[in-house]
Amino acid sequence: MLARRFASRLRLVDVAALFDFTTACFHSSSIWHSSVSKATAGSKEAEATCSNKSSQPNGVQGPWLVRRCPPSLLPYAQLMRLDKPVGAWLLAWPCFWSIALAAPAGSLPGGRLLALFGVGALLLRGAGCTVNDLWDRQLDAQVERTRSRPLAAGVLQPSSAMGLLAGQLLAGLAILVQLNPYTQALGVASLALVVVYPLMKRYTFWPQAFLGLTFNWGALMGWSAVAGSCDWAAVVPLYASGVCWTLVYDTIYAHQDKRDDALVGIKSTALLFGERTGHWLTGFACCQTALLVGAGLATGAGPVYYAGVGAGACHLAWQISQVDLDSREDCLAKFTSNTWFGGILFSGIVLDKLSVAW
Repeated sequence: MLARRFASRLRLVDVAALFDFTTACFHSSSIWHSSVSKATAGSKEAEATCSNKSSQPNGVQGPWLVRRCPPSLLPYAQLMRLDKPVGAWLLAWPCFWSIALAAPAGSLPGGRLLALFGVGALLLRGAGCTVNDLWDRQLDAQVERTRSRPLAAGVLQPSSAMGLLAGQLLAGLAILVQLNPYTQALGVASLALVVVYPLMKRYTFWPQAFLGLTFNWGALMGWSAVAGSCDWAAVVPLYASGVCWTLVYDTIYAHQDKRDDALVGIKSTALLFGERTGHWLTGFACCQTALLVGAGLATGAGPVYYAGVGAGACHLAWQISQVDLDSREDCLAKFTSNTWFGGILFSGIVLDKLSVAW
């Protein structure tokens, strides 16, 4: 009863404000894609910023929200990866796909749900990064790309990170209680994956698979938020396709750290696949495309949807065929380009729904 009263009050939240906040936090993904070649310089600048515990607003890389962040709050923003919004997009897209697929024919996906899931993705990704950095602060200090993270660099103490984590989870709860009970239960179930995933790199060469299970959980929640429950014939292939997609982009991402990972004992699919990475990625991309076709058949999708799936498949083929797995800069560039893949598929779903009215 208390939870329902709490939810009814929270439903008074100004959704327009939530949407504006989401837009601000995910600002200019296309700019990030075009400037990814500056990532190494940005990382060194962030390290200097952390070491000095101060910065000028125009000296910090990232969306405007981070560039204008007070110096005392900057390490918290970096712990949440607000300076690197690509991950939030990758978490949000499966939610958006599912919401759009569940929308009635001829209708746009609900703006309120898109806003809630957008903010929720930002918070859950931030919470996941906080948990990851708490577990890995000693390992991160031994890896070139991650040693400047606030916990690894000693800028923040674990107690401060725990406080931030509590705040993110409470804010996430404020989002979750605005959804129906079925979706609330799914959301609570996802927390186990959020906590366990960071440990997987210590015990298995497949941490990317566990990341896929975690990052694509929104494919289940988005549908149930619209329909009140899951149509498993539709959401299972959609969810599985997302897992395959994650295996593609996060294996590419893991190739950035393969030398350091091998030295400190971190496991990854990049190390497991080695020289055969291209063959594995091709297999995952083919499975992902086939599963998206299955989701389309289950939902009665039209030709525009399949055109979107085909365009997305071409984008994955470009990534796999062109990536230089020995170049950190190129691996990061191809990883970042997956924000475009998510947008391509979402556009195909939405346009297909609207095509019914044309």
